[in-house]
Amino acid sequence: MTTPLENTDPEIFGVIRREVERQNTTIQLIASENFTSQAVMEAQGTVLTNKYSEGYPGKRYYGGNLVVDEAENLARSRACALFGAEHANVQPHSGANANAAVFFALLEPGDKVMGMRLDQGGHLTHGSPVNFSGKNYNFASYGVNEQTEQLDYDQIRDLAKQTQPRLIIAGATAYPRAIDFEAFRSIADDAGALLMVDAAHIAGLIAGGAHKSPLPMADIMTFTTHKTLRGPRAGCILAKQEFAAAIDKAVFPGFQGGPLMHVIAAKAVAFHEAAQPSFRTYAANVVANAAALAAALASHGLRIVSGGTDNHLLLVDLRSFQITGKVAQEVLDRAGITTNKNAIPNDPEKPFVTSGLRLGTASMTTAGMGPDEMVQIAEMIAAALRGANDIAVLDAVRAQANDLCSKFTPYPALASK
Repeated sequence: MTTPLENTDPEIFGVIRREVERQNTTIQLIASENFTSQAVMEAQGTVLTNKYSEGYPGKRYYGGNLVVDEAENLARSRACALFGAEHANVQPHSGANANAAVFFALLEPGDKVMGMRLDQGGHLTHGSPVNFSGKNYNFASYGVNEQTEQLDYDQIRDLAKQTQPRLIIAGATAYPRAIDFEAFRSIADDAGALLMVDAAHIAGLIAGGAHKSPLPMADIMTFTTHKTLRGPRAGCILAKQEFAAAIDKAVFPGFQGGPLMHVIAAKAVAFHEAAQPSFRTYAANVVANAAALAAALASHGLRIVSGGTDNHLLLVDLRSFQITGKVAQEVLDRAGITTNKNAIPNDPEKPFVTSGLRLGTASMTTAGMGPDEMVQIAEMIAAALRGANDIAVLDAVRAQANDLCSKFTPYPALASK
């Protein structure tokens, strides 16, 4: 029996089927990705997409919102309970939108802000000069210690004293170590600054108890719901009650129009799933798998930035293999292993080339893999990189990857649909 989509648009139907096959048969190691549950996908693909809901529950600009108000209220209350927050705004369409809304709520254009350098692990919205954040606010950027490749909180404190920022951002997109939120709170207090934590990457680890929570130290916490939290692709803001009204006003009408009610419902499902005891096991396994993958790659002669990892991701320095991140990403794609090129601290290569890879274990942990599989994956990565110019080697690694994934298939029920 054919589906409505297959009948209406066989081309897009075919694209989706091929992507299901790709996800089911290749190893996914991108740190900002995960496999959502089918329950999350089911919630996202519902009639809630039809409803226009500008405003907030009980205070909408359109009629007919009594039912969808319940979905948003569930998402808000579940987010607060999951993270121990005083207030939640679940409307941001992305992590970047969430960060922009916080800036809009708490800052004036030109205000001084501190954030982590993009080329050392920070995010575009933490002050990159090509991003709206760097164009609209006066950023002072901190990085990692050149020797340890870890955050140096004394240096960060000195920078805060020198610059006296209005807001300090803690958090990263490519930093493999645990972040000391108490140290950041102390630094912010000394400088008279507000503290915002961008927990986009580690939100699921925080929810699962595998990373210390920034609450209640942080005034604001933003995060994405699709990485380690394993929900739909979207964002969220948690705030102390004193900032609740300003945050809500900044999201709507300040920064966004109508919320995506089908996505908000999917967020509610993800928060519910993350509150289950099994999610704590999952979060611990993600961290254990990252450590196992890092150790196994190091045994093959690849240098791990900062010497290891405390969370779900690791940065691999490829220079000992005399290959760039760009080439390595392409080679591994050919071999059935999905990764992304990434700058390493003080990278001599250009940002689109890089000397490193960023690897994450959230997706394959969701699929059921453990430390033994991480050892196998490390062997495949090393073999593919060493045989980068040998098609026979890459084909052999791809066959290995396919065989491994056949035992840990994320969406077996979708394979034949």
